[in-house]
Amino acid sequence: MNGRLVSFGVALMASVFAEGALAQSSGTINLADVAELSGSGATVGTNWKNGIDLAVEEINAKGGVLGAKIVVTHADSQSNAGTAKAQAQKALDGEPYALLGPGYSGSVKVCAPLAAEAGIAEIMGGEAAELTKAGNKFVFRTSFGQQTSMPKIAKYIAETLKAKTAAVVWVNNDFGKGGHDTILKEFSARGVKVVADDSTEAGQADFAADALKVKDSNPDVVFIYLNEEESARILKELRKADVKAPLVGETTLIGQKVIELAGDAANGALGHVGLTTDAPVPAIKAFRDKFVAKYNYVPDHNGIKGYLAVYMIKAATEKMGKLDSKNLAAALHGLTITPDKEPGILMEVTIDENGDLDRQSFLGEVVNGKQAIKEVLPKLKN
Repeated sequence: MNGRLVSFGVALMASVFAEGALAQSSGTINLADVAELSGSGATVGTNWKNGIDLAVEEINAKGGVLGAKIVVTHADSQSNAGTAKAQAQKALDGEPYALLGPGYSGSVKVCAPLAAEAGIAEIMGGEAAELTKAGNKFVFRTSFGQQTSMPKIAKYIAETLKAKTAAVVWVNNDFGKGGHDTILKEFSARGVKVVADDSTEAGQADFAADALKVKDSNPDVVFIYLNEEESARILKELRKADVKAPLVGETTLIGQKVIELAGDAANGALGHVGLTTDAPVPAIKAFRDKFVAKYNYVPDHNGIKGYLAVYMIKAATEKMGKLDSKNLAAALHGLTITPDKEPGILMEVTIDENGDLDRQSFLGEVVNGKQAIKEVLPKLKN
């Protein structure tokens, strides 16, 4: 009797181990997202989250990645770097396949060392130049860093707009400081004199004094580098102050949310755009249609960034040919992903050894309440 029980127990244990091995071989890909789902960055985080969820739904509907389904969990950073750090540590304690987010550069700055210590790839939305300059081999962008976008903007301002003077309005956080320092360096190299250097605060509600400061400086161009909600507010104030100079910025100046909030005040604003749903690229237009059908609103660039983050993970995993979180970062470095092999990547992209990206970008203008693309700018390296 006891012998039969022992034999049965051994057989049962063998069966359990076999099933466990089978489950491990097919597996699941657990992604942990830390995003600005509330607070001043809610527009950023909500778009990012929805882009991620759309990509996960698509990939799982087609059988997953190497037969493994993706499971994603979302945590709210509350647009606060300290909260983001705590949420990232909690997520990493769960040993995810990869960490997604945050979107705010200040939050990425405190989360990235945690991901590196855990040996987990972090695919984030921050654009501050410093994020990929610290030698962290586990942090990756989903959009251009300021060291890539600012030279393009400065060149356009100096060579196309022929500006000799500029007023710079920027937000006093990690995102804004990085952009401010980089654009000033690029202006100096091109002989553009900064006649007003206006620091503002994240979440600032009143920009009347800032608009008057800009007007009194009488610049040839106004360069605006703020988050989305604040961009809309200053556009309104600059129009009220009857500032005649061209208003130029980056993606955050002419995004969909800014256009909705600023109304007619957004018309005429110009911006270098790394990603936009108005791009003349069929794959991006198809993404926009799918996003609108699911969420009932037009996404901004953050929605695309979240979507691409998941497809970057998919492409790198398929390159490895196995589920291997510890080697995911190495597989991402130097990887070129093309739409013919991975349609979800939307445009050809190359990821360099620092985690920075190279791909096409766009110069846009708000015309009659819509973002219109004026030029397609090629990859820096072909």
